Amino acid sequence: MIVDVVIPALNERASLPLVVAEIPRSLVRSIVVVDNGSTDGTAEAAAAAGCLVVHEPRRGYGSACWAGLAHLAAGSPPDVVLFLDADHSDHPAELPHLLAPIADGTADLVVGSRALGARESGALLPQQRIGNGIAAWLVGRLYGVPITDLGPFRAIRWDALLRIGMADRGYGWTAEMQVKAIRLGLRYREVPVSYRRRIGRSKIAGTLSGTIGAGFKIVATILRYAR
Repeated sequence: MIVDVVIPALNERASLPLVVAEIPRSLVRSIVVVDNGSTDGTAEAAAAAGCLVVHEPRRGYGSACWAGLAHLAAGSPPDVVLFLDADHSDHPAELPHLLAPIADGTADLVVGSRALGARESGALLPQQRIGNGIAAWLVGRLYGVPITDLGPFRAIRWDALLRIGMADRGYGWTAEMQVKAIRLGLRYREVPVSYRRRIGRSKIAGTLSGTIGAGFKIVATILRYAR
């Protein structure tokens, strides 16, 4: 099973090398870091860590993920894409837990659930816990499949990703992937993952405007595809 990792990154020079160092390299073919307009040398740090660097100056989490996927599609696409944040909050060593249900043929999309796993104190801010809980409840209510998290640490089969037809370019990306997968009847799984305090300040939860903006976009995405 060929696995490629896509890591969107914006000004994460301090944390990115730590994230890359924890990825089980024997399980992945390549690590693609998408520099989303960093000004702190993130791209140089990624290259020094042995990653492939893709530049996407148009801001947005979805835009960065799209750029990474476009790079993979231009070459020899993998069997599975794994998405991982660059802030060192996820535990890349738990990557095998996300790949296992895909490898044994029981899942097309696997989301690492921070709600089901062990969380370091302060890793999820109150507004993150509340917002994530509301979004998860809304998905279960509207789509009939209970979920616990919309976390970024996730793995998906390449052919399933093509069927989904991702469109979002911002923070609705994760929600869109989950609700579209459910609507298509793809095999959805969650596995517990650990979560720790990120390095540096969050660009979303760290500001009121970021929290409100991301929350609105996620809820709007969930409602849009429920029709």
